[in-house]
Amino acid sequence: MSLFRRFLNPKSKSDKKQESPEKAERGKYMPEVKLPTDERFMLNFKNNGGKFLYCEDNKEMQEAFDNILLENDWYEKECFCLDPNLQDKFKGFNLSFTRSGSAPFFLSTCEYLVANDGSILISSNQIKECKLNDLPDNFVIISSTSQLIDTIGEGLRGIKFRNKQRIPSNITTIKNFETQKEGDFMSYGSSTKNLYLLLLEDL
Repeated sequence: MSLFRRFLNPKSKSDKKQESPEKAERGKYMPEVKLPTDERFMLNFKNNGGKFLYCEDNKEMQEAFDNILLENDWYEKECFCLDPNLQDKFKGFNLSFTRSGSAPFFLSTCEYLVANDGSILISSNQIKECKLNDLPDNFVIISSTSQLIDTIGEGLRGIKFRNKQRIPSNITTIKNFETQKEGDFMSYGSSTKNLYLLLLEDL
């Protein structure tokens, strides 16, 4: 069972009893158990400040998107979106699709979700030649569980493989999803975005 489903369906007491002997046998000097890709992504993504919504089907995704619009008062507002498929998918929400960086939020897909650092890998396929600073401060990213990978290197190989005729440019990652704290030099020079991830189960 994936982490996403476990958060929706917490384990029973019998599940916990079955796990406890394994934990008891592990000494403090034993190497750390490597978490599955989905778990590592979710933990790192949330630590980066991202907002995560798991959707089992397209109906749930539409409902989650509706809740985001309501929460932020984005109904009947402009939406920066470069993807005709997404414009069609969410055409029933009275949004005015534009290419203006002054729009309240940016709606897009992504290339991959990187587990090792909880980042979102994007390219010119999603943002054309725009720089992150040219895009709205709020992102709504549509992705699926099949896009989960372990490392950025794996993502770059995947992009190259899927775009043999013409490799996209402007490849970058986003991994700061909350306002930077004063004196946080580790985030210096990076572009911070308030990011919602709608993750569709497709495996």
